[in-house]
Amino acid sequence: MVVDLVGCCKAFVSVTEAGSFTGGAAVARIPQPVASRRIAALEKHLGERLFDRSTRRARLTPFGRDLLPSAQRLVRLAEAMESDAQRARRRPLRLAVPDTSTTRDLAELEAQARTVEVFLEFRVAGPAERAELVRTQEVRAALVAVPPEDGVWTVPLGLASEAEPDEAVVHLETLRAGRSRGARRRVWVQPEDDVPHVRDRVFRARDAAGLLPAQVEVAGTLTTAAASVIGSADLLLCSADQARELGLAWRPVGGVRLARGYDVAAGLGDDVDRVRTPLRAAIARCLGAEVATGERARRPGAGGAADWRREH
Repeated sequence: MVVDLVGCCKAFVSVTEAGSFTGGAAVARIPQPVASRRIAALEKHLGERLFDRSTRRARLTPFGRDLLPSAQRLVRLAEAMESDAQRARRRPLRLAVPDTSTTRDLAELEAQARTVEVFLEFRVAGPAERAELVRTQEVRAALVAVPPEDGVWTVPLGLASEAEPDEAVVHLETLRAGRSRGARRRVWVQPEDDVPHVRDRVFRARDAAGLLPAQVEVAGTLTTAAASVIGSADLLLCSADQARELGLAWRPVGGVRLARGYDVAAGLGDDVDRVRTPLRAAIARCLGAEVATGERARRPGAGGAADWRREH
């Protein structure tokens, strides 16, 4: 018979301290019959009686007095282990995230994670750095950029401008030299989208539309990209949520599907599951991503997300 030595010792110590089986069971927060069974199992396991059953009080036998200090040490050690385990479970899981989410987005994600006993600590970094942070174990997990067709989360991208576009969709052909007045309008790509599955598709669409190479530029920071759009006719490649945050008008890009894809990378498979499975919807809301059904996890914002889905 397998004996729950820790549980039996807890019952033994509690009954000894309370002076009765009923009181000891209450201290151990177990029913009195359970306390009696555990002590009987411990006595059978050890081969001697721990209590003198001839009196109404729970009086220790000489054998019980000899074993009590060891039982107390075992109980204290088990309680210390449980306390250590609780602290370890609450140790923050460092998660590398894009700089596209606002403080509010991240705060809501962290609050939601706490409800499933996942305690997050964020490290904001660019796409390449996030993958490297996982490789060097500086973070336990990261939301890494992947092609949208391979992603758990997909964030539709479009073009945002200060002026409200006349059309529901922005076609890159309208930016060709000779078709626009004044300086040639440019499309600014932010660092989060400086990855092959986004950047290369934009470059191919640029070439297919007959734009000059300089009309699509990769900015060093999101702030630089946004500053280049504000007060000009240029356009920012971004999500609908980013456009709303920046006070810009957002429209899908006609004729080409542009989207960010994200998945979780981690050094341990268990950490992948801890982030991806219980926090799937919360991360979608944080990223402004589509969920599995193809619906947006949050409101589309500056218009056009529904058009993006219909067109693509």
